[in-house]
Amino acid sequence: MCLLAGLADRGIAGHSAGRTRDASLVLGAFAALDFPPADVQVFHADRGGGFDDTRIDELLDVFDIKRSPPRKGGPHGNDVAEPMDRPLKKELVYRNSYATIEQLRRDLNDYVWWSDNQRLHSTLGYRSPKEFTEQGLVL
Repeated sequence: MCLLAGLADRGIAGHSAGRTRDASLVLGAFAALDFPPADVQVFHADRGGGFDDTRIDELLDVFDIKRSPPRKGGPHGNDVAEPMDRPLKKELVYRNSYATIEQLRRDLNDYVWWSDNQRLHSTLGYRSPKEFTEQGLVL
């Protein structure tokens, strides 16, 4: 799975799921954005080799998106991604087993909707990302 975190509201801006951890996941997550990719300013991926791919580099170049290269042992590399990724795994992935990738994708879509519209985030003053954005607030 690949999640694109919205830094302004801690929402899940884009997401995808696949059988392998590679560039296709990132491209799928960008394709799921409900706003132009040119609005993305920075892309940060973990140090996994599957995300070091020319297809990702080309996408970032076309939309003038800066890549934030993680540094080994850097203290802030996954500060935003980890609080999103951890509950997703605990609440969705580890509690279920999937016979097909389509089932996972359906559940992921439902989870993302719930997370963006109903889940309360302490960082947002115990508001959902949707509520936070509707109130005109920004981190």
